[in-house]
Amino acid sequence: MNPVDIPSVTPLDQILPDEPLLLMGAGPVPVPAKVAAANTVVINHLGSTMARILDQVKSMARYVFQTRSEHIMGVAGPGSAAMEMAITNLVWPGTKVLSINNGFFSGRLAEMAERVGGDVTRVQVPDCSDIDPDELKKLFSKQSFDVLTLVQGETSNTVWNRQLAQVCQLAKQHNTLVVVDAVCTLSTMPLDMDQWEVDAIITGGQKGLSSIPGVSLIAFSQAAWQRIESRTEPMPHWCLDARLARQFWHQKGYHYTAPVSGLLALHEALRLICEESLQGRILRHKRCSSALQNAIESMGLDLYVPKQARLPSVIGIELPADVNGPQLLEHISTVHRVEIAGSFGPNIVRIGQMGEQCRSHHLFRTVHALGASMQTLGAKVDVPAGVAELERSLNHH
Repeated sequence: MNPVDIPSVTPLDQILPDEPLLLMGAGPVPVPAKVAAANTVVINHLGSTMARILDQVKSMARYVFQTRSEHIMGVAGPGSAAMEMAITNLVWPGTKVLSINNGFFSGRLAEMAERVGGDVTRVQVPDCSDIDPDELKKLFSKQSFDVLTLVQGETSNTVWNRQLAQVCQLAKQHNTLVVVDAVCTLSTMPLDMDQWEVDAIITGGQKGLSSIPGVSLIAFSQAAWQRIESRTEPMPHWCLDARLARQFWHQKGYHYTAPVSGLLALHEALRLICEESLQGRILRHKRCSSALQNAIESMGLDLYVPKQARLPSVIGIELPADVNGPQLLEHISTVHRVEIAGSFGPNIVRIGQMGEQCRSHHLFRTVHALGASMQTLGAKVDVPAGVAELERSLNHH
């Protein structure tokens, strides 16, 4: 047998751009310097220092989730791993699941529930619309459900389920647990776990929290935890078993080797949120997102979703008929060193407004890059009008 030859590889410093791109897409987002520095540190995952850090992460997470629940834990994986942790612990064969489907990621929750044997009823919401609680009332009047899943903000098509609190209230009236995907919305807009009676909230590190990708957070209510404790069906996932994870997160025991560097980064990201305060952070996001939307429309471009259902965290912009999406993304990236996102189907591009993206200097650079690139590709847009409106809106707020 011939030996495998040593591969010829290129060093990272010859692959990565000399000037980092400004990440203004749907995630990941720019990482604050203190978060990035924390991610370079490795410590013992079972030592006393780690235990102290975990206690602080849980405490800060309760503030960000707005809950007094003790059932907070991290997930060594992306936001989708946190989604799967919620689903696989609360859903098993025969569980009746009502899945509100606004787009790609809400559909992923339904698929996860089906894969573990859940009896899933999908509610397909019309494109560019949020869920109507009256439609859910009709469903609940006909049948019962154990679990309801939905996203607060559907990043794939930039739809916001604005009626989330009312949906949770309705579910509680029918003894249904509510699982909410808040990957792009947690800390960017109001979400009160206890007051709204949400039973499981999942979020990734790389969006609203402005931490690194690959380390996520999940919070379970007491009602959700009681269901987890009472399950008799075998848990299909070892790493995502919440009862095993509790050994590490709450009992100073061993589950698996934790991503310590990522948890240190998450600690700093949460600390910066606490330092800013949720109220201040949410106001900053509202100010920046509103100003960006006004600037885009002032340039002569159309926003994809009507205002009632429009997600502030990720803005969808309709492409003019004569502009090719991939060419636009390439031009913005190579010429202006700004990266925005394409779509999962609609003829749109998306600009993120999460965490560190929501800074005035980032918005000016992004609006100019978008407008100038549109002009280069032949679109008729008024870049000066967009920049002027951005400045006016930011000052107004």
